[in-house]
Amino acid sequence: MEIKEVLLAFGLTLLAGLSTTIGGIISVLKKKLNNKFLSSTLGFSAGVMIYVSLIDIFPKARTSLEAVYGDSKGFWITTIAFFAGIGLIALIDRFVPSVDNPHEIPDMVMENCEVDRECLMRMGVFSALAIAIHNFPEGLATFASALKDPALGVSITIAVAIHNIPEGIAVAVPVLYATKSKAKAVG
Repeated sequence: MEIKEVLLAFGLTLLAGLSTTIGGIISVLKKKLNNKFLSSTLGFSAGVMIYVSLIDIFPKARTSLEAVYGDSKGFWITTIAFFAGIGLIALIDRFVPSVDNPHEIPDMVMENCEVDRECLMRMGVFSALAIAIHNFPEGLATFASALKDPALGVSITIAVAIHNIPEGIAVAVPVLYATKSKAKAVG
């Protein structure tokens, strides 16, 4: 293994990881903050992440598992894993009290009311922590794939970057809304 291969793999991994910052930068471009901006950007980022999961990641996982376990068994393993993930999240949501759950935003009584800034800040911080933990294996996969095959590494980098941009939005918007600081939202 040559140093240029390692540097390429590292550069692609860095690019994929820094794409989260692009989402943060997109979030701070809006001059006026309001509840409509908060809800629409969080809804958009959640929708993109769900879309990428279902349209891009799920079929690739199914194809990989079918190659190892055969068509029928691979399909069922993928499907069961998908629904087990949903079940796990439902259990976590059920057993973590809503007051301690950083993803629960208090119901807004009126359209113009202020959302609890402390709750939003916690939501942003916990989302950032969860995404950092989630991105570690993503980074390893990007690095390993780029070492094995640079063309595959570029493809994985693009897919991860597209996935990471809405993650950056999901972290930056609550922090921006809570602190009114563009630097804190992006950084």
